[in-house]
Amino acid sequence: MLAYIIRRILYAFPILLGVNALTFALFFMVNTPDDMARMQLGERYITEQAITTWKQERGYDQDLLWNESADGFEKLTDTIFFDKSLALFSFEFGQADDGRDIGEDIKTRMWPSLAIAIPVFIVGLLVNITFALMMVFFRATYVDLGGVVLCVVLMSISSLFYIIAGQFVIGKVMQLVPISGFGEGVSTIKFLILPVAIGIVSGIGSGSRWYRTLFLEEISKDYVRTARAKGLSEVQVLFKHVLKNAMIPILTGAVVVIPTLFMGSLILESFFGIPGLGSYTIDAIHAQDFAIVRAMVFLGSVLYIVGLLLTDISYTFVDPRVRMDG
Repeated sequence: MLAYIIRRILYAFPILLGVNALTFALFFMVNTPDDMARMQLGERYITEQAITTWKQERGYDQDLLWNESADGFEKLTDTIFFDKSLALFSFEFGQADDGRDIGEDIKTRMWPSLAIAIPVFIVGLLVNITFALMMVFFRATYVDLGGVVLCVVLMSISSLFYIIAGQFVIGKVMQLVPISGFGEGVSTIKFLILPVAIGIVSGIGSGSRWYRTLFLEEISKDYVRTARAKGLSEVQVLFKHVLKNAMIPILTGAVVVIPTLFMGSLILESFFGIPGLGSYTIDAIHAQDFAIVRAMVFLGSVLYIVGLLLTDISYTFVDPRVRMDG
């Protein structure tokens, strides 16, 4: 197990380096450091001296990838790519283009993101699996047909519709909860109820339909027929056998998502004015703040790889026959 984990971590470095390099290349294909300086300083009355000073203060006065004027290894290290991108491997996020500390911003904004993402993940997972099991229990009946139709309808509706409709009906017409904003302490709950509810409802269609497919595939196997022959009820078959044997594909979709919960929800946070990492990323894209975008893309890549590793490890707990030899 330990050797497998070490190999997977070593495999992750080339992937992260490739993601880092691609993000760097794409961003600087759109904007040069001079363009970035003009956007931060303002287009009017900008002098060349002001642009030069801005680049020097933020380390954008170096060459991008290769410093021809430097000596030896400094040709690589005395560059924007080395200072701004490779430093991320030590989780030194540096400063945003407007001077803010990115690391401190992440520590502050991660909590609002988790406050939404964790309830949506846990409650949504339970609701989806329960609804899928109900459809399988009543398979080939009008209950199953109605559930499938409902899932297709829910899948066909844009998440933006859920947000706008929820804000209008529940927030504005019924005035049960605030439409947007964020509080402190216990008062935070009233700001989270609506986005969490919308996050759960918008995921029921695709989630329940996928779990239903998994359970139907399992219920047609020989071990289920054997369990029924032993006199087990349909409820016992579903919960003791089908659900247990479907845990590996469920874990594949669930465990890999857990680390990425840290990153928050881009759309929900933006529409509900929640100061999380999702809205932080959207604001950075609008402002074309390369430092923040680079940090968030790298962090997202790291968390995704961690999720894949956790998924593989979790297999051994669900099915003892799985061994980490690859």
